[in-house]
Order: sequence, then C-alpha cells, then structure tokens
Amino acid sequence: NPELLERMSTIIVEVKKFFALMDEKKSGFITREEFLTCYDRHFHREDQDALSEVLDFLDADNTGMIDYISFAKMLTPYTLPSFTLKCKDVGPLAMATPSVDEIALMVKMSERLNTLAEEAAACGTKLLIDAEHAKYQPAIDSLVLELQQKFNAKDVTDRPVIFNTYQCYLKDMPERMITDLKRSERYNFHFAAKLVRGAYMVHERERAKKLGYDSPIHDTAQDTHRCYDEVVELLLRHRMQHGPGVEMMIATHNKESIEKAVSLMNEIGLYPNDATVHFAQLYGMSDNLTFTLGNSGYNAFKYLPYGEVQEVLPYLLRRAQENGDMLGNAGTEVSLLGRELKKRLSFA
Repeated sequence: NPELLERMSTIIVEVKKFFALMDEKKSGFITREEFLTCYDRHFHREDQDALSEVLDFLDADNTGMIDYISFAKMLTPYTLPSFTLKCKDVGPLAMATPSVDEIALMVKMSERLNTLAEEAAACGTKLLIDAEHAKYQPAIDSLVLELQQKFNAKDVTDRPVIFNTYQCYLKDMPERMITDLKRSERYNFHFAAKLVRGAYMVHERERAKKLGYDSPIHDTAQDTHRCYDEVVELLLRHRMQHGPGVEMMIATHNKESIEKAVSLMNEIGLYPNDATVHFAQLYGMSDNLTFTLGNSGYNAFKYLPYGEVQEVLPYLLRRAQENGDMLGNAGTEVSLLGRELKKRLSFA
C-alpha cells in the first residue's frame, strides 16, 4: 500500500525532526534536563511517574544523555498517539499521528512481512528487502529494522536472515547506515546490507524541484561512486576491527567498485569465501565479472527478476538506468563472448 508507506514515512520523519528540535546544540544527544524542558514546552505533564519511566527507557544506562536511537525506539508509529494526546498545540508531530485504522493496517503489513521472514528463516535462506522512492524509504527501513531485531538476533542465529538495501546515490545514506550499524550493536543483532547505487534519480530530482526542497540525490555520478566505495570500505574495516556480525551484498556491475572491494578484502585479510561479503549481478549481465569472482572463490550470485512482463520490464529498465556503466561495458562483453566463441570453435 504506497499511501500507507508514505504516511508511515511521514510519521518517522516528523519524529526525527522533533528530536532535532530538542537537540539545540546539534550534538546528536540531549540531556534529561533538556528533554524535560522541551517536553514541558510542547506537552502537558499529567503523570510524573509515567514520565520518569519514559526517561528511564530513553536513558537505560543512566548516563544522563539521550540519543536518537533510543528516542526513535520509544516513539514509533504504533506508540505516537499516546504521546501526542498530551500536545499543547497541534503541530507537525501531532498532525502526523496515525489513526487507529492506520495503525491496524501497519500492524497487518508488519505481520505479512513476518510471515515471509519466518519462511526464509525456516528454509535457511536470506531475505533481501529492496529499496524504493525516498518518500517510502523511512517506513521500509523501520519495517526491516523490526525484522532484523527478531530474525537477526545474535542469540537466535549465527548468520543474518534479513538484509536492508542502501541506495548510495542518496546524500544521507552513510549517516542512516551508520545509525543502523550502531542499532545492531546496541540491540545485539547481525547487521546485513545490500548496497546499490539507486534507480530513481529522475523521479527524485523532479519531485524535489516540484515540492521545493533540496534534491536528496548526489549531484554527480562520481559522487555516487565515491559514496558506494566509501561505504563498502567502512563496513569491511568494521568487520576487521569488531569481528563477525556484519554481512554485505555488493550488488553492482561497476568493475572498479568490485576491484576496490576485492583489494580491500586482501588488505585486511578476509578470505574470498568469507561470509562477510557477497557479490551480485543481474542474470545475463556482466557475466565476465560474476564468473571471474566465482572462479576465484568469492561468494558470487546472479540476481534473477521474475514475474509478468509488464511488472518485470520497468524493473529492468530502472536497473539499466542505475547501472549506466554496465551499458557502457556492453561492447567489452560482446568482445569477450566473441573471443570465447572462437576459442571453442577452434577445438571443435
């Protein structure tokens, strides 16, 4: 339900904006005192004991400091109504509050995803949740986080089941990914990411222009390439420093990005078949990269979209737009295929 995803995303964005409003020093943290000052400014304090319980939840380690991770865990789309009931004025947060019917639909959506995740876990396979338009992504991230905390829990499994997808053409992606990585450490679950460049450049830029906000997309393709490579390096170095607990799917047709990842794996001492890293390309595309990786012992996968033509074709067109470098390499692939064909015919 796209409308429901957008509503859910609006709620999550407004919660984040509200935390930023409280974080006047822009340090990423607020003190208990700052929380109470802001709370009294915007909400009626009716139950002191209940408010003390909220503070104890937000500052579970009694450090006196509250960060966005604990704040967002408390203030979810499901719990927001009980919070905004006490609002002194109807502001953006109160206006974003979901209705009882909307919450019921969100719960149903979560339950359907849980059914898929349970089947994946039972079959011993991985479930990679794809990314979407920026206006839907906060909701998708939130739903995936629910699944990861349950199905990637380190006391339940040695390997992650649920992967989230991170689009490296988004300017805020590294910040969001680092936040999710910190969440996985705090709540003791395996972090798992599929890394892509992104496929909705035209749509995102046109929407930003139409609605009058800054484009969320990197200004140049080179900025996107740089972001992709830096994120891969960040996760690999995290694996080197902290040991197992992170897995990534490097889903790209970009030869340079693959070579950089392989070189870094060698540098930090990861074997080609280490479970930390998987590589993937679309079935029938960049086979020279996939086969080379597979023959060298790396975890190499082919990604096969399937379904009715009217559903699959737009998806493939978006992938082609996302991987412009893949189309530029088509001539190289044709040349390699020609050489292989000649070699095989010479032995016939």
